[in-house]
Amino acid sequence: MKSFKTKLKLNNQQKTILAKHAGVARHAYNWGLATCITEYEETKKRPSAITLHKRLVAEVKSINPWYYEVSKCAPQQALRDLERAFKNFLTIPCRGFPKFKKKGRKDSFYLEGSIKIFQGNYIKLPKIGIVKTYEILPSVPVKNVTISKKADSWYISFKYDFESYPTEKVGETIGV
Repeated sequence: MKSFKTKLKLNNQQKTILAKHAGVARHAYNWGLATCITEYEETKKRPSAITLHKRLVAEVKSINPWYYEVSKCAPQQALRDLERAFKNFLTIPCRGFPKFKKKGRKDSFYLEGSIKIFQGNYIKLPKIGIVKTYEILPSVPVKNVTISKKADSWYISFKYDFESYPTEKVGETIGV
């Protein structure tokens, strides 16, 4: 397994779309955290990511139409990340309580689905379209990507399977 991360070459329209995706992911995470806190105070039970997503679709998506402008994967993964943050808080002693996410700090989101790499440095992302990268991408099948923002630049990262072939032993001592 290898990972790859590179900078994206975006126009203003694509930057806006990526910012919307990151905003929806942040909103879903913060809404989920607030919901978990209030529900835990009332019932002493914490809802799962699946339960939170069902409630998000029923309660939040209907009053926030901008949720429909982005991929469904962004809020789903944000709620999974929230569930993992709670599990880490409860099982790992040095981890703190999950915090609300601020706008513009470590903006990122996750996408999966029909992601295709073509012509070396172009990648097609669902709900975003074709995006150009500064580097040549490996021509491998990609199942999911994480897109993050750092210092006004957007980056894409993904993992892919890589078979390493062991080198044959020479049998002789080489060197001093």
